Amino acid sequence: MIYPQLPAAVDCYRRRAVCVTGGAGFIGSHIVDALVGLGAKVAVIDDFSNGRLENLAQAQAAAASSGLTEVRVVKAPILDPAALDEAFRGAEVVFHHAALGSVPQSVDAPLKAMEDNAMGTLAVLEAARLAGVRRVVYAASSAYYGNQPGSPKTEGMAPDSLSPYAASKIAGELLLRSHAVCYGLSTISLRYFNIFGARQRADSPYSAVIPIFIDALRRGRRPVIFGDGRQTRDFTHVRNAVWANLLAGSAPAPLAGESINIGCGVGTSLLELLEALAGLLDAPTEAEHRAGRTGDVQHSTAAIDAARDLIGYRPIIGLAEGLALTVA
Repeated sequence: MIYPQLPAAVDCYRRRAVCVTGGAGFIGSHIVDALVGLGAKVAVIDDFSNGRLENLAQAQAAAASSGLTEVRVVKAPILDPAALDEAFRGAEVVFHHAALGSVPQSVDAPLKAMEDNAMGTLAVLEAARLAGVRRVVYAASSAYYGNQPGSPKTEGMAPDSLSPYAASKIAGELLLRSHAVCYGLSTISLRYFNIFGARQRADSPYSAVIPIFIDALRRGRRPVIFGDGRQTRDFTHVRNAVWANLLAGSAPAPLAGESINIGCGVGTSLLELLEALAGLLDAPTEAEHRAGRTGDVQHSTAAIDAARDLIGYRPIIGLAEGLALTVA
C-alpha cells in the first residue's frame, strides 16, 4: 500500500460497497486502485468519453486475485437515473469524479459543461439520497477562486468564476451544501489544485499542462506556453488527491457540505515546471509562447490548513518526486 495507514480503523473500507463516478478516468481510476487495495467492493460508473477501460485493469486484476473485493463497471452517462441506481446499489460512500474537466473545452461548449458538471452532480446527489448512501465526496476545483487577489487561496474567499467550467463546478459545491442542509446527506467538496500523474491524457487540445509538456519534450518539440509562463500553479501529484479522498470518505466527523483545498501549498511557475521536466528528460527548455487563453487564471496556490483540521490531510508526495514518477 503506497498510502499511510488511515487514522480510522484499518478496516474502514474493507468489504464495504463504494462507488466512483468517472472511475475509469485519471483521478477516479487511482481512487479505484486504492479502494481495492483496502478491500472495498467498488462500483464504477463511466461513459468512457474520456476514461479508458485499461485504467481499471490493475484494480480488476487485484480484485480477481484477492477473491475478497470486486470492481463492477456500469457503462453509462452520469445523467442516466437507472444506471446511477445500479451503480449506487448498496454503496455507503460515493466519490464523484465524473465531469467535463477542462476550462478551454467549457468555453467551447458551455451548455455541455453545465449539463455534465452541475446537472450531473445534482443527479448523483439525488440518486445517492434515494439509495441510502451515507456520504458523497465531490471533486471540486481551484477554479472557484479565479483571479481573486491574495495567495495562498483560502476557503473563505468569494468565488470568482472566469469560465463556464468554474461556474459549473461552483454550482456543484452549492448543491452538495444544500443536500446536506435539506436532506441530511453527509457531503464534502475537495477543491483540487492542478492534479497530475500517470494516466493523465496528453492526446487532446484540452489536456493538462504536465502531460502535454512531457509529450512535447519526448518528441523533441518546444512545449507551448500560453502567456509569459510566469503564472503559478500548485501542482499536486495524484497520490495526494487519492489520500484526501480516502480521508474524506472515512472521516468520523459529521460533514455538511464543507469545501476544502487539496494541494501542496507551493506555487510553481510554468517556466519553473518546464525547467524541471526538461532536466528529468535531458531536453532543451525553450518554449513556444502564444497569447493567453480566455478563462485562465494567473496565480493559484492552496492554503491547506482547513483540510488538515477537518480530515487530517497533509500532502504525502512533493512536486519533485511526483514529476519523477510521472516521467518514469
